[in-house]
Amino acid sequence: MFESVLQTRAVICGAGLLLAIIFFFAHLPLLLLIIPVAVLFLGIVADPEETHAVWYGMLNILGIFDLGALTDEERATCALKRHYFWFGEVGLAAVLAGSFAVPVGILLAGKAEITLAFIGAAVLFLPLFIFLPKFIRFAMNTGTDTVITMLGKNEQVKNVFWSAFAGLAGIIIAQGVDPLTALRIVEIITRTCV
Repeated sequence: MFESVLQTRAVICGAGLLLAIIFFFAHLPLLLLIIPVAVLFLGIVADPEETHAVWYGMLNILGIFDLGALTDEERATCALKRHYFWFGEVGLAAVLAGSFAVPVGILLAGKAEITLAFIGAAVLFLPLFIFLPKFIRFAMNTGTDTVITMLGKNEQVKNVFWSAFAGLAGIIIAQGVDPLTALRIVEIITRTCV
């Protein structure tokens, strides 16, 4: 936990300003600037203990939070501010699920009626909202040695990665350039990867 309340507030306000700059330069709709303004506002008015409880909830969803690493004072604070901890968990779970469901909804909107696209995105969102955080926590508990044993030695994993990269790069390139140039680029990539 930050020792200084001023330092905590400065970090939160800085995150809000950075988010606003990203939104501005990405040419996103101005209505989305509500999000960084809200973060900036929270940095100014929110109690740092509450923001830490939200942050711990977000880290818990990602599986990188260890309650045992907290001091007794921090545990007592989390116990008193547990609704903020839950807010952090729910908020990040919604963002993670939405990062998959929204693009699917946009894709479906181009191919089907808008209500059907919304229903499809909602049907995808709900299971992701529940199970994606659990899957992430499970994956974070898996050791590196277990993954390497399951997928093979390091050299094999590297070859699989580069093969998948070459295939995806080929697909992306093929959509943007003429077929002959795309074929040449994929041949160059596959020669350097193997």
